[in-house]
Amino acid sequence: MGAVQLTLGGISVLLGIVAWGMFIATIARFVRVIKLGQPDATRNGPFVPRMITLVKEFAAHTRMAKFRQVAPWHWLVMWGFLIGSLALFEAYGEVFVPTWGWPILEDWSLWSLLMELLGVGTVVGGVALAIIRQLNHPRRADRLSRFAGSNFKWAYFVEAVVIVEGIGIIGVRAGKAAMHVHETPTWAAFVSNPLSELLPSSAAMVSVFAFIKLMSATVWLIVVARTMTMGIAWHRFSAFFNIYFKREADGGVALGAVKPMMSKGKVLDLEEADPDEDTFGVGAIEDFSWKGWLDFSTCTECGRCQSQCPAWNTGKPLSPKLLITQLRDHAYAKAPYLLAGGKRDMAGDEVGLSGDNMYAGIDVLAIAESQKALVGDDGGVIDPDVLWSCTSCGACVEQCPVDIEHVDHIVDMRRYQVMIESSFPTELNGMFKNLENKGNPWGQNAKDRLQWTEDLDFEVPVFDGDLGDAEYLFWVGCAGAFEDRAKKTTRAVAELLHIAGVKYTVLGSEESCTGDPARRAGNEFLFQMLAQQNVEVLNSVFEGRERKARKVVVTCAHCFNTLANEYPELGGQFDVVHHTQLLNRLVREKHLTPVAPVAEDVTYHDPCYLGRHNKVYDAPRELVGASGAQLREMPRHGDRSMCCGAGGARMWMEEKIGKRINVERVDEALGTAPSKIATGCPFCRVMLTDGVTSRQSDGMASEKVEVVDVAQLLLTAVKRKPEPALVASGAPSLDESDAELSAKPDVPTDEKPTGTPLPEGDD
Repeated sequence: MGAVQLTLGGISVLLGIVAWGMFIATIARFVRVIKLGQPDATRNGPFVPRMITLVKEFAAHTRMAKFRQVAPWHWLVMWGFLIGSLALFEAYGEVFVPTWGWPILEDWSLWSLLMELLGVGTVVGGVALAIIRQLNHPRRADRLSRFAGSNFKWAYFVEAVVIVEGIGIIGVRAGKAAMHVHETPTWAAFVSNPLSELLPSSAAMVSVFAFIKLMSATVWLIVVARTMTMGIAWHRFSAFFNIYFKREADGGVALGAVKPMMSKGKVLDLEEADPDEDTFGVGAIEDFSWKGWLDFSTCTECGRCQSQCPAWNTGKPLSPKLLITQLRDHAYAKAPYLLAGGKRDMAGDEVGLSGDNMYAGIDVLAIAESQKALVGDDGGVIDPDVLWSCTSCGACVEQCPVDIEHVDHIVDMRRYQVMIESSFPTELNGMFKNLENKGNPWGQNAKDRLQWTEDLDFEVPVFDGDLGDAEYLFWVGCAGAFEDRAKKTTRAVAELLHIAGVKYTVLGSEESCTGDPARRAGNEFLFQMLAQQNVEVLNSVFEGRERKARKVVVTCAHCFNTLANEYPELGGQFDVVHHTQLLNRLVREKHLTPVAPVAEDVTYHDPCYLGRHNKVYDAPRELVGASGAQLREMPRHGDRSMCCGAGGARMWMEEKIGKRINVERVDEALGTAPSKIATGCPFCRVMLTDGVTSRQSDGMASEKVEVVDVAQLLLTAVKRKPEPALVASGAPSLDESDAELSAKPDVPTDEKPTGTPLPEGDD
């Protein structure tokens, strides 16, 4: 052991003690800070499913792989960090004794191969990630970069450390090989062995490479220990916990039902809630649960959420990424004040601390941060335009590789703004009043809910107190009953069920809004009122029927989601299917037989609350095929489909900033040169029709392009007679060409996970 080894080794140990001490102290502070959030016992178990999800997501990179160009390189870097830590600790021995290695492992060729792969993979992965970041840099004016607003200095620092660590691993191995220490076959040292031929046999050189490894890690430890908001570094640790504690124990993302409103770790009972004691939504950063604080801490600023957000892509101020990072920065800036016991009431007065010098010892910046409103257009952490731009489409949640729950956080902040502050877009006033007084957002009379049945050449059965032999309750929905374009869908579905001989009934005036727009707008009181009323009605309708026989079919994706995913919380257990699922099954079972193809090019728009929120992708597409139409997919489809702009109660709000979302989506649809744009939701149909009309008035769309529901396409194919030319030519009928589809096993589409292949590439 020479002077070089003693000097470098001594420096490494001394700085290592300081760095590791700082790092461990920061982790302890992390725990204290995250515990500032509200309790949430729903995250505690069950252990096995959560652990399976954790292992699957990090080991197989199942969520990271949604961006295929990034996943393999990140996978290499991740394993290089995890297993490569052994190479790091090995360097503490190598810097003193260059020939040292882990006992037993050092002489094992497979271990040597693993270290070789990790060293090379870390360098290659780090370089690739830096290149991807450059190729997607915000300076490029021809595209909206997902990295816009991200901290590039932090990212390049982390990537540089990764690359240096990899070089250090290969350097040490090559230096040892040059010294002929621990002879390793070339297949297990395919880079370091050839490289050793170019290096001298030098113990000092090995110690220098080991020192480089140690110093890069030491600098990294010191920097991240001093920067608790560096999510791109800290996610290496917090992501494991964030994935394990995700909302859905079965591994699903936080979509479908909105998280119930909670206070003090329990679901809030609005009938017994006390505004002075309970939290109604989130009005201050400390009102978020500890999982919310963990979300903020884990954001890597990768911008996948931002790249998929319809608001961001149409010039709105909302970026899910920047929303989370703003909440993170505010949380950690305010944390010293909260840790000292500080607390303010709704008027902003201090109630947690007292005395003449109550702020003694608290950072003045933390005190200033504590005085900021969480949401406000005058110095608030989150601007109201940001909060109310969200369509709750869930694209951000679907794409986030570390399972951040953006939509739940946004809805929680909206709840406080609506129920406590009475601060929300003025357009929602009318919707709230209509829902409360009339039971529908349009303010129509309940007695008019059956007007859609007029002029049908068959009688629509209306519930009269006894379901009789009806198999399904047809939930028409407010749009399906009152909106003229949506009525066409309702009539088409009713006619198809009639043709197929399906026994069903409708509620008529007994039906009321499910409450979806109220809940997504933050009016939990109104949602609970409407939902409890509907659950009571539905339970009385299905009284005496077992769970599987309480069947409901709906045409509205929002009603579908609410009935299926949110009513069970209130005692409403029903077997809910979307009309595209039921119609698809009826076609497969030959209860509905298309007799002539709809010989047109059709593009299909995935409704967010049918697709992303409930994973129904295949059924509507199979129906488009069954109708005989040629399906043309838009670039953004399946789980990357772009929102129409109606969700999150945006249907009833003016879109005053940026390009209209529905026009953006229509422009994409028109790019496929369709004759028709098909969808499976009345909200989508309204928004897309308005977008098509706008483009037609601009002369940018043919007057022949129209928006239809998938059910209308099928009805046309089922009722229309074959063209004489087709019959004369002997062309196969749709029934014959559909034989292969019908021969498939009849797996109910509401039970089978579905998905649509997405185009390769990193958007």
